Amino acid sequence: MNRNRPGIEAPETRQSPRISVIMPVWQEAGSIAAILAELQPWRQAGHQVIVVDGGSTDGTPERAGPLCDRLLISERGRARQMNIGAGAASGEVLLFLHADTRLPENALEELAAFGRSPRHWGRFDVRLSGRRLLFGLVAWFMNQRSRLTGIATGDQAIFARRSAFEGLRGFAPVPLMEDVELSGRLRLVSRPYCIHARAVTDSRRWESRGAWRTIWLMWRLRWRYWRGESPETLAMEYRSDVRKTQS
Repeated sequence: MNRNRPGIEAPETRQSPRISVIMPVWQEAGSIAAILAELQPWRQAGHQVIVVDGGSTDGTPERAGPLCDRLLISERGRARQMNIGAGAASGEVLLFLHADTRLPENALEELAAFGRSPRHWGRFDVRLSGRRLLFGLVAWFMNQRSRLTGIATGDQAIFARRSAFEGLRGFAPVPLMEDVELSGRLRLVSRPYCIHARAVTDSRRWESRGAWRTIWLMWRLRWRYWRGESPETLAMEYRSDVRKTQS
């Protein structure tokens, strides 16, 4: 038992823990089959893939169903969707994977090493899919900031032992910064297990909204979050900025 956090069990050290991959999705019909195809070897190895759809109307659930172990439907909201997925998971380790993020080829081996470690949670390093030099710089700063602060973002494919996740009651029901908020609580349990192999996150939001504009927006929102502004207020500004770039 972790003395600092009652209710959170000491991590098991079995060589290869069973993993439940939890993917929140919305309107991903065009790419969901290819995304889940990459996880079929995981299922064949005995791991679990759970897709939680937030009310898509484009056929995403129909395309995802045959390619996952559990297909769940919920109200839209990433934190809500991931909590629902976690509630249906049977794995010892929960891996929260965004639909626009691809895991490295050796992810299973890296997670097996995590299983043998004393850490309760972790994340991957990340790189952006775009080839611009700026994207490499952005990813470098993301990884270094995460390593220094012990805070991770959803792009880094956060994973946690189920005992730790459940002991902390999962993601807070907030519309933005749910990943930052959770990792802030998880780092009180242990420092993150940082995997240097890189998950690849689609750079489309940087490209479609403007790279510098997106960088400035996200840094500004995170700074205001650390100063105590509510996630609800920040989410309104984020959605407003997205609408401006789409108009």
